[in-house]
Amino acid sequence: MNRDTETLDNNVARFCSALQHRSVAYFEDAPCYPIEKLVKLHGMRRNMLGEKEEAKQLELAKEYQEFMDTLCKLPDAPSRIYLWPEGNMPATGEYLENPDFRYNHDPDFRPYMYEFLLPENVTPKGAVILCAGGDHGDCVIHEAYQSCLDFNRLGYQSFMLLNRTNMMPYTGQECGADAARLIRMIRKDASKYRIRENQVAFAGFSNGGLTGEECIRYYSGNQKVTDHFPDYAPDELDGYSGSPDAFLCIYGPRWEGKEMDYTKVVYPPVFYAVGMEDKALDNLHWVYGDLLAHGIRAEVHTFTGVPHGQAGVSVFGNYEYPNFELWLPLADAFMQRIFGKSGG
Repeated sequence: MNRDTETLDNNVARFCSALQHRSVAYFEDAPCYPIEKLVKLHGMRRNMLGEKEEAKQLELAKEYQEFMDTLCKLPDAPSRIYLWPEGNMPATGEYLENPDFRYNHDPDFRPYMYEFLLPENVTPKGAVILCAGGDHGDCVIHEAYQSCLDFNRLGYQSFMLLNRTNMMPYTGQECGADAARLIRMIRKDASKYRIRENQVAFAGFSNGGLTGEECIRYYSGNQKVTDHFPDYAPDELDGYSGSPDAFLCIYGPRWEGKEMDYTKVVYPPVFYAVGMEDKALDNLHWVYGDLLAHGIRAEVHTFTGVPHGQAGVSVFGNYEYPNFELWLPLADAFMQRIFGKSGG
């Protein structure tokens, strides 16, 4: 390869990375755009990034850019609801640069959420927070947006969390703090959402499942944000519990061998759904025993033939693994057993 060709390859790769980075906001603001166009953008992105021949990749990148330029927000698009007031977000301060668009979120990212609320004539069964996997981005379409709609259909107030993503590059304390913050927001406004304060579940997919456990690890029981971020100034929301009443961990169990100090932890009942062709199953075998050894209630469902990342894929018209769709009614039954025992 000569120097000119190498420069072209580098420029094409960077151009594609820049476009991919630009598209993150569209995917993460999925409620604001026609979903069919985001589904098309999702497919175009995957084709662009998967193309190996540079001339063809450049052509796909230009088409991707042109299509993004046509996207307009819906007339009734909702607004982001930010989790933290400006100037008072607990953070390590270690993430300062994002060279070559390594991460989907730049250092100035502010965590936020969207509400998916039921009609007033429907009595909610409870509330579910949905947290997508990976570094969010296009995973939000199926694992958060579509799953919010699925839980609406089952009778739950749903909340789409766009938090600082675990390990990409944020710490467990940071991603867990965002999850705990949204739980507190929902508890504070329980009457507005027509639920009880002890009817808040957290559903995390893959890396989002790790986020859910980091929330439990650092913010359950009597633990406070200031235990991990001494410079944080507590506000009214910190008077509410920041740990979920039920935890839905969807193909996102803690890594095998990663120990947890349960001394300060109050671990809620946890529901697992994992495909039998998913490498996460190996982690689950280990975690399940660890939880049982500490007296934690855990319900496990595995699905024959199913690989990783299949939650919510109905949004793409993909029913290759229809058996995995059963996790939704199973999770519904699990939460109703938990919420029903928590008092009326």
